[in-house]
Amino acid sequence: MFSKYLVAGALALVVMQVSPVVAAASKPIPPSGSVASPALPRGVTAVTQVEGITEYRLTNGLQVLLVPDASKPTTTVNLTYHVGSRHENYGETGMAHLLEHLMFKGTPTTRNVWGEFTKRGLRANGSTWFDRTNYFASFAANDDNLRWFLSWHADAMVHSFIARKDLDSEMTVVRNEMEMGENNPGRILYQKTLAAMYDWHNYGKDTIGARSDVENVDIARLQAFYRQYYQPDNATLVVSGQFDTARVLAWVQQYFGKIPKPRRVLPTLYTIDAAQDGERALTLRRVGGAPLLYAGYHVPAAPDPEFAAIELLALVLGDAPSGRLHKRLVEKQLAASVGAEPFGLHDPGAALFVAQLAPGQDVERARSELIAVLESVAAEPVTAEELERARAKWLKGWDLAFTNPETVGVSLSESVAQGDWRLFFLIRDRVKATTLEDVQRVAVERLLPSNRTLATYVPTDKPQRAPAPKAVDVAAQFKDFKPQAGATAVAAFDTTPANIDAQTQRFALASGMKVALLPKPTRGGAVNAVLSLHFGDEKSLADQGEVPALTAAMLDEGTAKLSRQQIRDRLDALQAEVAFSSGTGSVSATIATKRENLPAVIALVGELLREPSFPPAVLEEQRSQALTGVEQQRKEPEAVVANAIDRHVNRYPRSDVRHAKSFDELVADIRAATPDQLRAFHRRFYGASHAEFGASGDLDVPAVRQALEVPSATGRAVNPTRGCPIRWRRWHRPAWCCRRPTSRTPTWRCSCRCR
Repeated sequence: MFSKYLVAGALALVVMQVSPVVAAASKPIPPSGSVASPALPRGVTAVTQVEGITEYRLTNGLQVLLVPDASKPTTTVNLTYHVGSRHENYGETGMAHLLEHLMFKGTPTTRNVWGEFTKRGLRANGSTWFDRTNYFASFAANDDNLRWFLSWHADAMVHSFIARKDLDSEMTVVRNEMEMGENNPGRILYQKTLAAMYDWHNYGKDTIGARSDVENVDIARLQAFYRQYYQPDNATLVVSGQFDTARVLAWVQQYFGKIPKPRRVLPTLYTIDAAQDGERALTLRRVGGAPLLYAGYHVPAAPDPEFAAIELLALVLGDAPSGRLHKRLVEKQLAASVGAEPFGLHDPGAALFVAQLAPGQDVERARSELIAVLESVAAEPVTAEELERARAKWLKGWDLAFTNPETVGVSLSESVAQGDWRLFFLIRDRVKATTLEDVQRVAVERLLPSNRTLATYVPTDKPQRAPAPKAVDVAAQFKDFKPQAGATAVAAFDTTPANIDAQTQRFALASGMKVALLPKPTRGGAVNAVLSLHFGDEKSLADQGEVPALTAAMLDEGTAKLSRQQIRDRLDALQAEVAFSSGTGSVSATIATKRENLPAVIALVGELLREPSFPPAVLEEQRSQALTGVEQQRKEPEAVVANAIDRHVNRYPRSDVRHAKSFDELVADIRAATPDQLRAFHRRFYGASHAEFGASGDLDVPAVRQALEVPSATGRAVNPTRGCPIRWRRWHRPAWCCRRPTSRTPTWRCSCRCR
């Protein structure tokens, strides 16, 4: 259980998306599409349907969204209460988050909630943010588990203990969450930035709450908060994945329908901050970590027509490597990484831009350049190329979320929190329709010194005022909304091991690659694949340092024919995600795309594996980011303890691939790697003679096979004298691995794992 907040001093937002119900539930929402009228349980009403998602209402006010997808073997259930830290009063900060913890403490009929989850194989958790609290679980499609989970949610909605003894026992866990944040400079800087940005609105208060409020919470007030907001007319239930619609509606009515509609009237929240009329600044000084900068600007609420332009502007500025911040700060070595995060909220929100510096980089130069880039859009307008690249990336992410039943429910619930679940589709349409003039206008209006909160004071002779924040009539936004046609239904797939084995097509290629293909129907023609190359043994991989990991990290950073930006543009055009990862004696490419694009993606992955160029400048970026990640780990107690334990039990010498490295050894290996070493390692070990390829989804098997059979599709065959697949005895090697930054999580994160 956790709140949504910044981690490790960067925009690594811990987000679990959930739904808040429209507060004005008494106003009927005009239907957006025709709804089929099968026989519904008494007390259940079909409201509207958009692109295959149907909304129902119970007489007690519960909102139900069903997203059937028979092509996947899992079911995901999200129950969102339309209450978050925005709804807390004076002295109640952290109350929504406390309730999230106490909801798992049981009811008179279910006392061991987590025990039941474990017994039933549920992957469950909860999260709290500004506008909502969410409870969710994913599990293998199973009527008994689905029925039980729905019944537990209905029971917990009105019968949870919320007892003093449970609050006292859980306080240790909550304090631990607080202390983890208080020991994290990035988390504290995030809290203080939002606090400085808002004068009156609760978005200025972190969801975890003030320590004094949490530690001194009055149990009677907490119980009253629970009774007021944990009610069916203030909740949205989202069920996605594989399930029987008729049975689910019957169970929902059976368990939730018996809860009476409350007589209380929820308070109307009307606080909106005035426009900021001057730059704001703050400085945080603490021990440990690396320099970090945030620049925050007020932006419209998510339902506002201008918010789509804000989303695209954030990508134009904060994406890597195409974004302006990356080019001006990272490539010039003023910062290790950069990023941007626009907060899509119910009320006028914020856009945060971050620059994570490496130890030794000049804070003043980075700060000046950060502001110069963000506030120079008037003089350096956004280009058509920048806009189209951002639009392609945003739409690709939306499509990947929509076609995955385990993420679509979470995404929908976030839209519910913003005011209406149909915003999920409306914002997509707005992104498609946003013009260059729209993005430019929003940038000029919002990226102003007078609308900025930063870590230093910057005087301005002529302050300018940004547009005044305003409330949005959400229902009015749908006046001209026309939903697209719903996705074509796909047949259910039998996920028994016997059927999977029977349907899987296995064969070997002349190169030695082993292939396994599982054609199955999927919504939207989705396909997932993994290509793995195996090489080396404990002798040939000795004394390689971090060269194998950096080689894998550089595979998509440029080839003999393609720059890294051209590679990313090509992946966006193919609606594909490709991620490379390295293990001991192996490298893997994970692929997500669509049926018609898979052969072309295979060809592109082959080029990346076959002809990486290992640009020295990009290697320096990777090195800087990796070193920053290690420095952050040095200050985190969990990482220090884990490294100490690994080194205590590990007796392999420094040269051995199984050796558990210290922080200093990891830094030395990262610093020592050169482009020539990466090229030599690649020439020696990479090839298809010990390769495996597996794919499942809506496959065109002949086309996939033809793509794989191209002689140079995945690289040269490895000369047996250069290395062979690892064949040593079973052992566990504790190893430090670093995840590369993205625009959303722009810092290296290093951790210990066993390989």
